[in-house]
Amino acid sequence: MDEDDIATYTIKSIDDPRTLNKTLYLRPPENILSQRQIVEMWEKLIGKKFEKFSISAEDLLASMKDRDYAGQVGLGHFYHIYYDGCLTNFEIGEEGKEASELYPEVQYTRMDAYLEHYL
Repeated sequence: MDEDDIATYTIKSIDDPRTLNKTLYLRPPENILSQRQIVEMWEKLIGKKFEKFSISAEDLLASMKDRDYAGQVGLGHFYHIYYDGCLTNFEIGEEGKEASELYPEVQYTRMDAYLEHYL
């Protein structure tokens, strides 16, 4: 997400009784993308194709056994982010609210526009 969007949602939520004692999640639906989708956007924007390959979750986890502790921790994080989707693949319960649902009037920066701006 763009920093300005984060600031906008934060300011809107400060005095909003719907966010009192809640966790505010910033997951605009059009910005939940896979790593492959982000790479494809970059390719389109720069006009080049990257060499890509996939590795199964089992192969990634198996490669941890030959690593030192720091390498295992790093691969463990990659596994949870890229295979489990721990940053986006969860339900927001009663203890939380999603910002773009609370404030649909905010025109947040879409990922493709964000990348285009910085290239």
